[in-house]
Amino acid sequence: MDNKASERGIIAEFLKMEAAGGILLMAAMVLAIISANTFLSPLYDGFFSAEILGLSVTTWINDGPMAVFFFLVGLELKREFLDGELSDRKKVMLPVIGAVGGMLFPALIYVLLNLGDDKAVHGWAIPAATDIAFALGVLSLLGPKVPNALKVFLTSLAIFDDMGAVLIIALFYTAKVSLLALAFAALLVLVLAALNSLEVTKKTPYIAVGLLLWFATLKSGVHATVAGVVLAMFIPLKGKDESDVSPLKSLEHDLHSFVAFIILPIFAFANSGIDLRGMGMEQVFHSVPVGVTLGLFIGKQAGIFAVCWLAVKFSLAQLPKGVNWTSLYGTCALCGIGFTMSLFIGSLAFPGEQPFDERIGIIAGSLLSGIVGYAVLHFSVKNSKVLA
Repeated sequence: MDNKASERGIIAEFLKMEAAGGILLMAAMVLAIISANTFLSPLYDGFFSAEILGLSVTTWINDGPMAVFFFLVGLELKREFLDGELSDRKKVMLPVIGAVGGMLFPALIYVLLNLGDDKAVHGWAIPAATDIAFALGVLSLLGPKVPNALKVFLTSLAIFDDMGAVLIIALFYTAKVSLLALAFAALLVLVLAALNSLEVTKKTPYIAVGLLLWFATLKSGVHATVAGVVLAMFIPLKGKDESDVSPLKSLEHDLHSFVAFIILPIFAFANSGIDLRGMGMEQVFHSVPVGVTLGLFIGKQAGIFAVCWLAVKFSLAQLPKGVNWTSLYGTCALCGIGFTMSLFIGSLAFPGEQPFDERIGIIAGSLLSGIVGYAVLHFSVKNSKVLA
């Protein structure tokens, strides 16, 4: 009984942290927009466009600290597969299928709205992402009546969504590849595999090799954040003895607050400063921001819900215990909050000045998704005996 109470306490603490992280992200976004549209704009623009070793401050933030974010995502995914909810295949199928639908439908809507414009089409992956911090933050506002299975489904789907985003970045948003740097990165991966095979449980060797891997990946042309996920796959879950602290869980615990309260807010502040001064309707209603808005708001919820419904109907998966179709739909709508990952992919798809600003669509689509998702779930929680 004490163990169960302890586990509930850990989950509650984690979810509270995610909610607080979402609020902090929102504050960073608002502060960035204020900074970009007031007397602070010269300071804001000047600081983030300043170059260090040939790269802007924004680029360093997107290539450096964000690799730590992806490292944490990789740690979470490995732990869930080996020692968590995703170790049960029956529980894995629905979020996996949902994540696929939630990436395909938004991309399709975006592409259909931007056909004929090769430059605009390049942003097809922007609405295919889910921001777990924001989504869980909204979900937590509904209180304890929301079943834990729904939170697990949302978290699992968002993790698979992030993994899909990593693959998309590696395959479609990679610059010219340096074979020499890529070969060095491959050699470092073999070193990580050897450390894992030799059951090295100290974290320092992995982190040291991981830093070299990040540098090699950066130089190879493949986006450096991919190195974070690759490194996570080799961090041991268990120590040499049963009594030893898990290296993976230890790192995950140490990084959670740092990522949620420092890295992601800094990223949001650096990347969401939209200059609204002088912006005309032709920019607001350009096919890129409109495609992103509709992709996040319509494509996400429709794609996830449709494929999940089909999967359950044809017995490929089953609804989580205590979850009904209304609550699942509300959760699917929350998945349209794409803020962090959408901003990240947008910065890769459209570097430099453009005749449009995809961030308008990201913010609009995310806000609409959050409002509708919250409203549906509030109605479901209030009226369903299953969720009470």
